[in-house]
Amino acid sequence: MNQETPLLALENLSIQFGRNRVVKNVSLAIAPGEKFGLVGESGSGKSVTALSLLRLVAGASYEGAIRFGGQNLLEASERSMRGLRGKEIAMIFQEPMTALDPLYRVGDQIAEVLKTHEAMRPNAARARAIELLHKTGIPEPERRVDSYPHQLSGGQRQRAMIAMALACRPKLLVADEPTTALDVTVQAQILDLLDDLQREFGMAILFITHDLNLVRRFTHRVGVMQQGELVEIGPTDEVFAHPAHPYTRRLIDSRPQRSVEEVKADAPILVLAEHVTVEFPRAKGWFGRETFRAVSDVTLSLKRGETLGIVGESGSGKTTLGMALLALQPIASGHLALEGATIEGASRATLRAMRRRMQVVFQDPFASLNPRMTIEQILDEGLALHAPELGRPERRARVLSTLTEVGLDAARLGSDILSRYPHEFSGGQRQRIAIARAIVIRPEILVLDEPTSALDVSVQQQVLALLSGLQKRYGMSYVFISHDLAVMRAMAHRIIVMKDGGIVEEDRTEELFSAPRAEYTKTLLSASL
Repeated sequence: MNQETPLLALENLSIQFGRNRVVKNVSLAIAPGEKFGLVGESGSGKSVTALSLLRLVAGASYEGAIRFGGQNLLEASERSMRGLRGKEIAMIFQEPMTALDPLYRVGDQIAEVLKTHEAMRPNAARARAIELLHKTGIPEPERRVDSYPHQLSGGQRQRAMIAMALACRPKLLVADEPTTALDVTVQAQILDLLDDLQREFGMAILFITHDLNLVRRFTHRVGVMQQGELVEIGPTDEVFAHPAHPYTRRLIDSRPQRSVEEVKADAPILVLAEHVTVEFPRAKGWFGRETFRAVSDVTLSLKRGETLGIVGESGSGKTTLGMALLALQPIASGHLALEGATIEGASRATLRAMRRRMQVVFQDPFASLNPRMTIEQILDEGLALHAPELGRPERRARVLSTLTEVGLDAARLGSDILSRYPHEFSGGQRQRIAIARAIVIRPEILVLDEPTSALDVSVQQQVLALLSGLQKRYGMSYVFISHDLAVMRAMAHRIIVMKDGGIVEEDRTEELFSAPRAEYTKTLLSASL
């Protein structure tokens, strides 16, 4: 790396929306061929900084300079920027399903970049698109080039985004949270791919993430942002070994901490699943139909006060199994019981009584909370259904006490908290509201489906501590579904590892981490280190 002649230099960059300054006097430089990490929590300004490199932030005003190859991009014309975007500076966005156009085949979207910037003819652009898909590791690129984004898996869509970004061999690749929603093994594959391509093309990479483990594995240098300011910058190993700023130290110390109590030896079994199979019909050809087996012959049990972790990659069947335990997904065969009472085939009245004892917290609270309902209405809905013996004043008191219990007390957030809507809260606060909705009726069992995967590390730690405290206080049992093994190690008493709908390994948490038996488990663990 040549540190004397930077490829990119930000000089006292400030970004403002109206009177709100979101980035404040940021200065940093990236050398040709360097991998630079920019980390910070949501709202720190890292993504706005990255988008500003290509002048993609609408309604923003700037101060300072963004120099690329010596040119100040803040003074460049829009025509110059169009020639730069995708050719000299390319970007990989966090969510490829929204970044890729759903109406166009992925090959056509890659070819469009080549035709725009290199004036390639259609046949040559298609051949180059196939070559790029092959280079990024997509199987059968000759066939996948004609696929629409929804026909690819999450990892394949991210690879297609990388292929598009690299089409013109850019000098700088901006990767904005490129692995956040991916399984640990796919994350490792994407990082290895970016490593290989970076060496082959000699490009620099600005890697933006809130995952400190990925930064440590991937980057040469790192900058830490807090509330729009660059509070620390330096070689990655040095920053992690000797953080100079308290905020950096807090981020590093925010890894999940194990805090679980041992399950009593005589604790009763609350949930029992025996040889459970879940199947879905799917079309075969024009008129034929076949079944897809999402969960295959799974047997498990859950005791009172226990956390059972279910891990596996996307498509392993873990979420489908969780929904089956809640009787929200019919099973094809097998037996499900809640403290001895059969679940499958139960009447609606019986299921309603069971669901007072069993609740769920979904991965994305913004999608699972009704945007048209106030927080009071969201929490009161379950109480009105499952606790009709409570009057309106008692229900409101329960709602307020539950919000306080999950750290959303009215004294701190304002007396109008009950009349606010989900969009008026942060991501971590929305997840607390989702947890409050689940526990307000005092259930015995919670199914937690990736409840912290989209949260910053410090917020994740707070939510895990909240769940741990609630379990100790009320003796609740958790079915904790996740692909984050660090979270699972902190929360679970036992872990089930799923692959292709079946269980490949089951053991107590520490035993599984220290001496995994299945090769698949070993692969998951090695990818998460």
